[in-house]
Amino acid sequence: MMDVSIAIAQRPPVLLDLQSSIERAVSTINEAADHGAKLILFPEAFLPGYPTWIWRLKPGGDLGLSNTIHAKLRNNSVDIANGDLNEICEAAKRNNIVVAMGMNELDSEFSGSTIYNTVVIIDSDGEILNRHRKLMPTNPERMVWGFGDARGLNVVETAVGRIGCLICWENYMPLARYSLYAQDIDIYLAPTWDCGDTWLASMRHIAKEGGCWVLSTATAIEGKDVPQDFPERDRLFNEEEWINPGGAVVIKPSGAIADGPLNNQKEILYSTINVEASRESRKSLDVAGHYHRPDVFHLEVDRRAAPPVSFTDDE
Repeated sequence: MMDVSIAIAQRPPVLLDLQSSIERAVSTINEAADHGAKLILFPEAFLPGYPTWIWRLKPGGDLGLSNTIHAKLRNNSVDIANGDLNEICEAAKRNNIVVAMGMNELDSEFSGSTIYNTVVIIDSDGEILNRHRKLMPTNPERMVWGFGDARGLNVVETAVGRIGCLICWENYMPLARYSLYAQDIDIYLAPTWDCGDTWLASMRHIAKEGGCWVLSTATAIEGKDVPQDFPERDRLFNEEEWINPGGAVVIKPSGAIADGPLNNQKEILYSTINVEASRESRKSLDVAGHYHRPDVFHLEVDRRAAPPVSFTDDE
């Protein structure tokens, strides 16, 4: 495959404002496509923003405030069945670009209330190829998001190669990683809220372990980016602080850094990758192929849907 131009967006959304965040995402997709990118990755929970406030609320002491903020998040979460991603899909198709979009996703099918931490892969024709819900929210995230099932543990064929995705600390789950390696992966996406040396070392390890390109980013956001109408904004955030530096990075299948990390810059990181390099790198180390011992180790992944209820009605 020819070289592919890719983009990693780490600009902040409009926190807790879904429509404004969608408009910001579309603008960013247009900009990346104008720059020649054929793939763009957005951070974890970009629509309408990662719930960073959960790490700042007092456990048991800010319940009323927590409920107020959560209600606003729920009302601004993405309902895919309702067409909330239509503008993003149209932008992907219009620009002939593959889009990986992180979001707070509302379960409108069953509960109508539960939110999931979700990433969708949208192909360059505007079609949603995969929806992955985070399997295990971390620490206080469990007060925000439900647990996803394995339906989204897929590597999908896109216009730029075979893409799989895990979210934030899912990337520390060896079996989840292996489930992607064993599906002929070219490009491994790791949208996150984590950053720093340990995270970077993990991304380099995953690239070498899986023999694949790794793209990762958090949201680069300052206190001053939090909207003025955010509940008790001044108590929770400092105008001058960097809440998260971003850390967008591109890692080669060898584990070497290709571009980034991009820190404390609300920008787009551009890079060029050669997808064939993934398969070439696995000549020496292919953990799902010649470097595996199926007679010793065996992994089973249940990707069946796990709905909370089944109904039997008269026809």
